[in-house]
Amino acid sequence: MRTIEEQHELLEELLKIARQRKSAGETEWIEFKTNIGESRCSITYEGVGNYISGLSNSACLKYKSRGYLVLGIEDGTWNVVGTNLQMPSAKYGNQDYELWLRRNCSPIIPFDIEEFDYHGNSNQHIVIFEIQAAAGEPVNFKGTAYVRIGSNLTKLKDFPDYVRQIYNSRKDWSAEIVGDATMDDLDPLAILRARELYTDKHKLLTDEIKTWSDEKFLNKAKITLRGKITNTAILLLGRSESEYLISPAVARIRWIYKDSTGNERDFSIETCPFVIAAENVYKKIRNFKYRYMNPTLLTLVPDELDTYDPFIIREALNNAIAHQDYGCHGMINVIEEEDRLIFSNLGSFIPNSIRSVLENDAPEEFYRNKMLANAMVELGLVDTIGSGIRRMFNKQRDRLFPMPDYEFDDNRVKVTIVGKVMDLDYAMLLTRDKTLNLLEIEMLSRLQMHRPLTDYEIAYLRKRKLVEGRKNALYFAKSIAKATGQEAKYTKDKGFDDNYYRDLVVKAITQHGKMGRPKINELLWNKLPEVLDDKQKENKITNLLASLRRAGKIKQGEKRQWVLI
Repeated sequence: MRTIEEQHELLEELLKIARQRKSAGETEWIEFKTNIGESRCSITYEGVGNYISGLSNSACLKYKSRGYLVLGIEDGTWNVVGTNLQMPSAKYGNQDYELWLRRNCSPIIPFDIEEFDYHGNSNQHIVIFEIQAAAGEPVNFKGTAYVRIGSNLTKLKDFPDYVRQIYNSRKDWSAEIVGDATMDDLDPLAILRARELYTDKHKLLTDEIKTWSDEKFLNKAKITLRGKITNTAILLLGRSESEYLISPAVARIRWIYKDSTGNERDFSIETCPFVIAAENVYKKIRNFKYRYMNPTLLTLVPDELDTYDPFIIREALNNAIAHQDYGCHGMINVIEEEDRLIFSNLGSFIPNSIRSVLENDAPEEFYRNKMLANAMVELGLVDTIGSGIRRMFNKQRDRLFPMPDYEFDDNRVKVTIVGKVMDLDYAMLLTRDKTLNLLEIEMLSRLQMHRPLTDYEIAYLRKRKLVEGRKNALYFAKSIAKATGQEAKYTKDKGFDDNYYRDLVVKAITQHGKMGRPKINELLWNKLPEVLDDKQKENKITNLLASLRRAGKIKQGEKRQWVLI
């Protein structure tokens, strides 16, 4: 924390920079605002988070180490007018405001908050957010990355050259030399296993590889750098006791087995060398045989196969190793449940979206751990980013299983692999409609898993006549139902016209004189679309009663009983 004199000096320096650039507007890495709030204010509470993202990314692009958001300065005149924001006591809803801001930034970046009264005047309160420049990947706020263009804040995705520049600014942690490490810190068995993997990948060099010393092999495999031990070498081949050499980074993989009730029944934690640890985790996964029980499907696929394709397990696990953000000092997790595997690693998803991976059948341009990723490619542990993920999707498609489900929350990548047919409509659709591309299948897969779709995705699927229903109660379209012999299920999902339900209510009240809400629920509940959950059914009935009341047909009488008007 700066002294009060240093805080004033910082403010005056920022104002001086702004005034010098008056003709060109504010610099892209400094922003001045006054009051904070949700209406008639210079900036909103969420707006501060957006500017933290935008100023961090802009500072990187302008080769500055910091960006600055200053509250208490009038925009354009740069007069000191004070701000209503009081840190650190500020709240957003019932949450601590500063903590809320930090939680919604990804990757997690440090920013300092300087707060003082300008020359002791409490009416001229100043708050300065001093924000570290993005390093190696864009900074997002609530999932969106921003950038300053002149004096305007806009979405970074609209400027791909800037995105590329930020990624290229990354310092490759995996290529850093571990100062005190020697060949003795590497596990001989792990080196032997790495030789086997490398030879498998480069079969034409089999005889030549046998003549290489360990030092030459490690250089050729891009694991060491001119004979020096790197973080990559410790992760992949280091002895278990060598993990401390890369501290505070953590080289650990945690496997957890949960039963059908969600209780943990078994677990283990593996450390380096990862070339052996990954195999140990793979062997722990219970990959039982899966039998297709539906006779229609037996003619289309083998009637028995492994629950999980071995390639998918290895690719998902090794991707987590290659793209873990080791600067976050956490473990890689593999959670095994009754019918699914969940892999998670820390760090944002560098390709930005699964859509970009499935659309672009080409290697990704950027890597979080470039040397580590290249070494794992040399050993045949992973495909290049994009092709490996696409193969995972295609293998799940061939099995008629849901697509790999990716979630990007809290600076973490989580991928779920389901090992069974979840929805027969979906499975039959895959067998009958060969025109579907991977993007369409991925969207339909999320539908059957009750995962959210964007408005754009819903509109797209409707245009393709693949889904019907309201946004929160989508179901497979009538054309699919006919093709798969599921007409009855379609009718149950779709339900009846609202007039049908309203007529039922009016008829029942006419017969019985009055009806309370529990009885009306009982009347309609099983007739409503099966795709609706209990809360949605409650809301549906509430809306039906409200429409009848507005139409002047029913009203509430004594004891909240509905009667005819």
